[in-house]
Amino acid sequence: MFVKIAINPITWTNDDVPDLGGDTPLEQCLSEMRQAGYAGTELGGKYPRESGVLKGVLAAHQLQLAGGWWDGRLYERGVEAEFDAILGHLTLLRDLGAKYAVYADTSMGRHDGIWQPISKRPRLRDEEWKGYGRKLTELAERMAEFGVGLAYHHHMGTIVETDGEVDRLMSVTGDSVGLLFDSGHSAFSGGDPVGLCGRHAERIVHVHCKDVRVDVLRKAREEDLSFMDAVLEGIFTVPGDGSVDFPAILKALAKTNYSGWLVVEAEQDPKKANPLTYATMGHENLARMIATAGL
Repeated sequence: MFVKIAINPITWTNDDVPDLGGDTPLEQCLSEMRQAGYAGTELGGKYPRESGVLKGVLAAHQLQLAGGWWDGRLYERGVEAEFDAILGHLTLLRDLGAKYAVYADTSMGRHDGIWQPISKRPRLRDEEWKGYGRKLTELAERMAEFGVGLAYHHHMGTIVETDGEVDRLMSVTGDSVGLLFDSGHSAFSGGDPVGLCGRHAERIVHVHCKDVRVDVLRKAREEDLSFMDAVLEGIFTVPGDGSVDFPAILKALAKTNYSGWLVVEAEQDPKKANPLTYATMGHENLARMIATAGL
């Protein structure tokens, strides 16, 4: 088993809300990632999208590309149209050696909804699940043939948000559909991250390591805050700084010989949570827990 630790640039600069670190130069993000000890990074809005240029930028900081987010629309369109839409993204990932695309289906307006109460989000009807699962499996097979796997990201405000919806998605899709396990989104949705990881560890191909501040989590759910209001309140933090049982999660991954990236992704307001301070804390905590988990 071999794992590597990466970080998402959302620690420094938030693509959804540019006021959060929007003026932070890419050079600062990358240099501080390396200073904090990370081996890789996921894509962010400030990264160049030309393969040769991006390869040189990352190499200058001794960083690998761990993956990159894609706003999927598979619920709203056919497999062929979705594959055509994502092809350029897949090409960039393949050129840079990333094995998986971070695929979140944001159909029915997730971006428009990040400021809406968390209760107001899209849901699949009961009769839609099997058909959606077939489409997703076909898309994942097309992507695998191209050379980049699909890591499905369950995410607040999307059609696959709760632990139960992840369970159902896994039941209606083939093995070509990998799961991106996100501890923070599981907890925020009202779920049990340890239980979710344990049930689906064999399908997990990519991991986002978010910790959660339980007091903000409680407030967000009781007051039906929006996703972004909860982020601004500080719901997310780095591993070891919240309530998520990461040692148990890492042990569950070790049982199935997980091999891949563990990505620290803990969006906060950089004016309240100094990015380098929290990035360093997250790397140190996660590395320590990995060493005792059998990974």
